[in-house]
Amino acid sequence: MTSVKESEKQPTLLEQMGGVSGLLFSSLPVVVFVLVNAFAGLMPAIWSALGFSVVIGVVLALRKGSVQPAVSAVFGVGIAAFIAYRTGDAKGFFLFGIWQSLVYGGGFVLSILVRWPLAGVIWSFLNGQGTAWRKDKANVRDYDIATLVWALVFIARFVVQRWLYDEASVGWLAAARLAMGYPLMAVALFATVWAVRRSDKRLKATLAREEEENRQAEERLRAQAEAEGKRNIYDQLLDPSTDEARGGVTDKPRDDTPAPARAEER
Repeated sequence: MTSVKESEKQPTLLEQMGGVSGLLFSSLPVVVFVLVNAFAGLMPAIWSALGFSVVIGVVLALRKGSVQPAVSAVFGVGIAAFIAYRTGDAKGFFLFGIWQSLVYGGGFVLSILVRWPLAGVIWSFLNGQGTAWRKDKANVRDYDIATLVWALVFIARFVVQRWLYDEASVGWLAAARLAMGYPLMAVALFATVWAVRRSDKRLKATLAREEEENRQAEERLRAQAEAEGKRNIYDQLLDPSTDEARGGVTDKPRDDTPAPARAEER
């Protein structure tokens, strides 16, 4: 029974991303790009980063792991490399990620304003829990806080990396991208887990309270029905019309003497 449950268990978000090793592998193309660019120039750095992204996919596939980080890395590195090639400058490699952070940060802020905080929406979508959490204002508030943390992470990335981009510091851009990547994401994930646990606790308490109220209502209806039934029986016993309806009991004595015997008596 346990083995069946384990086989049907859905992989976590971290497992879908390839685990810790998958996260680390997806960061390496940036390091490769910066190092090769420093020693060999822009074009070798572009091809090295793209090639290393493909190698990551092959390694993860051979390990029977998830290739999702590799696919994401190849896609992201491909766009970054194209921008760097078009601009002819190594710092262009980071331009896509910089504006991407601004878009993400704006999206999270907007979701708070429209009362659909993305931290709650995304979590509910990944876990198939629906939108029951939105019925409780306290749940929405907690997810607002978690969503705000995500927004601050992306906005901080944009502000710092945009400033470094203007300073044309490729090395510091790479360092900022790595330092403000998964470490800050871990902080935002912690805030999301905090909101999820509080929300789940409230939802369970609400469900238990509704079940108890339904049980008490059913007991009251059952007791009322039993009382009504006993009252009806008691009323029928006290009602003299009931006997008459059944063929009735009267005060007149009954004469059971046969008809010929009564004739002889006369």
